Amino acid sequence: MLKTLRSSLAIAMLALFSCPGIAAPADPGGEVTATAAQQKAVAVTIYNDDLALVKDTRAIVLDREFNRLAWREVSARMRPETAQLRNLTHPEGFRLQEQNFDFDLLTPEKLLEKYLGKEVTVIRTNPATGGETRETATVLATQGGTILRFPDRIETGVPGRLAFPGVPENLRDRPTLIVSLVNASSGRQDLELSYLTGGLSWHADYVAELNGQDDRLDFNGWVTLTNLSGAAYPDARLQLVAGDLNRVRPPQPLPREVMAMAAKAADADEMRQESLFEYHLYTLQRPTTLAENQTKQVALLSAAHVPVRKELLLAGANYYYSGQYGDMGRKQKIGVYVEFLNRGEGLGVPLPKGIVRVYKKDAQGNAQFVGEDRIDHTPRNETVRLKLGDAFDVTADRKQTDFRRLGGEGRHDAIFETAYRLVIRNAKKEAVTVTVQEPVPGDWTMLTESHPHAKAASGIAEWKLAVPADGSSTLDYRVRVKHRAR
Repeated sequence: MLKTLRSSLAIAMLALFSCPGIAAPADPGGEVTATAAQQKAVAVTIYNDDLALVKDTRAIVLDREFNRLAWREVSARMRPETAQLRNLTHPEGFRLQEQNFDFDLLTPEKLLEKYLGKEVTVIRTNPATGGETRETATVLATQGGTILRFPDRIETGVPGRLAFPGVPENLRDRPTLIVSLVNASSGRQDLELSYLTGGLSWHADYVAELNGQDDRLDFNGWVTLTNLSGAAYPDARLQLVAGDLNRVRPPQPLPREVMAMAAKAADADEMRQESLFEYHLYTLQRPTTLAENQTKQVALLSAAHVPVRKELLLAGANYYYSGQYGDMGRKQKIGVYVEFLNRGEGLGVPLPKGIVRVYKKDAQGNAQFVGEDRIDHTPRNETVRLKLGDAFDVTADRKQTDFRRLGGEGRHDAIFETAYRLVIRNAKKEAVTVTVQEPVPGDWTMLTESHPHAKAASGIAEWKLAVPADGSSTLDYRVRVKHRAR
């Protein structure tokens, strides 16, 4: 029955709008209508967190004194409290009185709801003769089905198709901002509407390809734009703001849809970067169209042959040094990291936060995916460090070989002496170097060690172990730890 209702109402709406003498839904009550066809310029600034600033300029013919302006085709996710309308041609004497955001959109069901308690025309077609009969009925209910009252009876459902005498003023086929304003002069004038909206978002994605020696990479950045705002922005001047803005959050923010991107080569000249307050602004150097319900990729940067450092890292944990554990595990995972400096030709610009996906060519020359990591906003000349995964052929066995409590009563004023043995095994056909980092808590002293350590930080002991091809290396060390009283 619902399908029949929709079909009947859709036919009635088509007939309604095609009849001469019946106004389109955006032109009730002598409104001045501003459509996308009158658009002279549009600028869109998109922020990281589902927020955008839209500036829409249109050439509109206004009357002198009072005007009721229907600004059509705005974002359905517009925040109307942020809307600001300016007269760029004659700002003197231009003032706003009232504005309403009509986002109750025209559908067969909505149209029927608006006629609750009002009369409609029911049209029936005789299947045998093709002749039509018309009756007037009052809409009594629409929830869970339609109830109509005829002069002599009440019927449920729609016994034919419905015809409506007009479209209610506050029911629009597109999201529309209605503005009551006073204007000092008549004629064609340029008006600019600016507002904040949700539904427009962007994020950065990066594609890196390692060379055969893992010491250089090609690095390409893309900006992925997603438009779910319910409006299109043709030939827009596009700007992007990277940074963490403070915003007053609604109690239940709307969810965002995350879109994926494809890996392609980027053109480094696509976007220009500049500082903006404590953030960074990226400007596309050409107009672009943000179509409704579309994801678009725009090149951000491109750099070739970037020096990169690869590291195999075995990281311990600080709880190792306050208890007795014995054998702590075999074939422990060793992480694989790569890092490079954000500087040099093609780089040296602030990198917006995003995901870096790394590829490497196989023996046949086909690029294969080897891992990904997320980076935060990264200033120029800072290090980009990526964890790509865990090594397959390089593993570690860890064992606690000794543990003593030398003094102290509580856990936080005790003195411990503990010893460990780490055996790093390498099944690769070439030698590797493995970095071992041990976060040692409290005040600590290295008593003995088979390889010299470096104090990477106040609480980190670090060793660089060379492991031969198809071989192993062993690290033995003993450390005394005095935990600080709290």
